[in-house]
Amino acid sequence: MIYPKIPLAQSIIELCLAKGITTIVISPGSRNAPLTIGFVNNPSFQCYSITDERAAAFFALGMAQQTKQAVALVCTSGSALLNYYPAFAEAFYSQIPLIVISADRPQSKIDIGDGQTIRQENVFENHSLYNANLQENVSEENDAKINFAINTALLKKGPVHINAPFEEPLYQTVSELSVNVVLDVSEDFLPISVVEDLSEYGKIWNQSTRKMILVGVNDPNAIAETAINVLAADESVVVMTETTSNLHHPTFINNIDTIITPFTDADFEDFRPEILVTFGGMIVSKRIKAFLRKYKPKHHWHIDTLRAYDTFGALTKHFEVDPNYFFEAFFPLVTAVKSDYFIKMDKVKKLREVKHELYLDKIPFSDFVVFDTVIKSLPKNSQLQISNSSAIRYAQLIDIDPTIEVYCNRGTSGIDGSTSTAIGAAVVNDKPTVFITGDISFLYDSNALWNQYIPKNFKIIVVNNGGGGIFRILPGHEESPVFNTFFETSHCLTAEHLAKMFGLEYSLASDQKTLETSLNALYNQNLKPCILEIFTPTLANDKILLDYFKELV
Repeated sequence: MIYPKIPLAQSIIELCLAKGITTIVISPGSRNAPLTIGFVNNPSFQCYSITDERAAAFFALGMAQQTKQAVALVCTSGSALLNYYPAFAEAFYSQIPLIVISADRPQSKIDIGDGQTIRQENVFENHSLYNANLQENVSEENDAKINFAINTALLKKGPVHINAPFEEPLYQTVSELSVNVVLDVSEDFLPISVVEDLSEYGKIWNQSTRKMILVGVNDPNAIAETAINVLAADESVVVMTETTSNLHHPTFINNIDTIITPFTDADFEDFRPEILVTFGGMIVSKRIKAFLRKYKPKHHWHIDTLRAYDTFGALTKHFEVDPNYFFEAFFPLVTAVKSDYFIKMDKVKKLREVKHELYLDKIPFSDFVVFDTVIKSLPKNSQLQISNSSAIRYAQLIDIDPTIEVYCNRGTSGIDGSTSTAIGAAVVNDKPTVFITGDISFLYDSNALWNQYIPKNFKIIVVNNGGGGIFRILPGHEESPVFNTFFETSHCLTAEHLAKMFGLEYSLASDQKTLETSLNALYNQNLKPCILEIFTPTLANDKILLDYFKELV
């Protein structure tokens, strides 16, 4: 076995191995050579080389998103580390375990004019669960910090930073270890599985006739069928889900904006829940957030082992347990109450479904038609990765097959690493993966394609409307050179030559007929990753979408 000669590098590598951190994403560099040598030469580690650090970090995020295991990122010193920050922040808000291991110069070289040197210690402080600033020499203190960092990432579900100073020479190796690391498993991190006394909350529940369950980002198959069925059978409960919730039942409302956008003030008041129960991650719908902030529930209970955001300014209780533990303990306390809450909303849902189909049948080829066609075409039992901005918002309006898993970077809702995340997810996921993205998000993360690990059956669908289409449906849209340049970012670029440069198959569509033909070809081609680019009319999309909400009544 080949080991780096530097003892500190040995300690980091051995502790990663001991704690099961075996997926390592490395960006080439010199200062991190001791770490690279150690990880790559140990067959226990699965190492990936991604040159662009921003793409590398989102690639690792996608892997950790799927495996629920921490992935380590390794980079050289200087600004390389800063390029991890967008994915680091996403991991923080999406509760995804990432371990950033940055190589650094020794402290004596900082701020004296040495090359490729910045202040690396605590650089992620605002979004890091723990910062392990190591000393150059091996010590029990260093081991304790590394242990604590890895424990924190694994059990608190988020990103940590280990900063390791190395002095030259960097490339020397030895055949035997010179360190004996101390492994620590802290009981402070054991997850809570005991639910508190819920009798008080059961009484509140049984006295209420309007209860809303609102589910944000959620893993597939995370909620027990028994809990789903109990909620679905309660006439005083309305369950509202989003595409990213991966939670399905025929009675659930899975297109929130379609349901509530046409509501009058009287409708909103009538729909105001007495109890709001939330679980899962971030909510996409701005309309449901605006509704619940104005028409606040008397009680808002959030169920999550780690965090509770007061998104609606009405949070009254955080149950720090897994939702399944909560429901298992809570439902025996529940009694049926007479209510028309579900019946009223179900009538609205059925009306909206009819209006939705009538509208789609009469509109011309546009973003809305494209997203409807594409989402309905997705293969069963596949995985959908979707970018932010317009893409995820259109997806909220369209029914999706329950066998399809849906993921989106909703922690920070950025467009910057969606493609890289999707590729990372596809690498470690057995299901065929389709990634739907807008043109700006795709172009922004084009270095994601600088990646030798893209699966052959990976599909990218780019909806190219010539700019940032979401800005046309937001307040402030006014056709002008300023708007087109500084908000919409108008362009005439395509993905064709990027596909050619990176060795991906490329096809295009610009109307309904070519779209359907191209989609069929896309799903049947699995010999190499491919891009389908769909061109839609820039100036028509916003009016078509805004008119949709007007015609739902």
